[in-house]
Amino acid sequence: QVQLVESGGGLVQAGGSLRLSCTASGRTFSNFAMGWFRQAPGKEREFVAAISWSIWISDTTEYADSVKGRFTISRASAKNTVYLQMNSMQSEDTAVYYCAGRAGVATPTARQYDYWGQGTQVTVSS
Repeated sequence: QVQLVESGGGLVQAGGSLRLSCTASGRTFSNFAMGWFRQAPGKEREFVAAISWSIWISDTTEYADSVKGRFTISRASAKNTVYLQMNSMQSEDTAVYYCAGRAGVATPTARQYDYWGQGTQVTVSS
């Protein structure tokens, strides 16, 4: 099993920045991916960004079109932590943000992730 714990959510003004963290613990995999999803009130959960890595290839990243150029996903392998740096934030970014993990490559499909964090609220005020 893998446990994921998010942190870093909060309130930010439009145009501002926020960084989310997700720390993984438990079982390790030679090929693993972690993603960020978000869910706004009354809307379905949507993909934000993902990163995958393995002992054979360099990290690969993937982003939703709505966040490209504004959000950056990265990881600190020594800390088993993945970050989501969010810049130029907009009111449309307001949502509960969830960290997810799976063995294998990154995918924008939520149901393909096996492990989920509890979520952290991000609110952007205009």
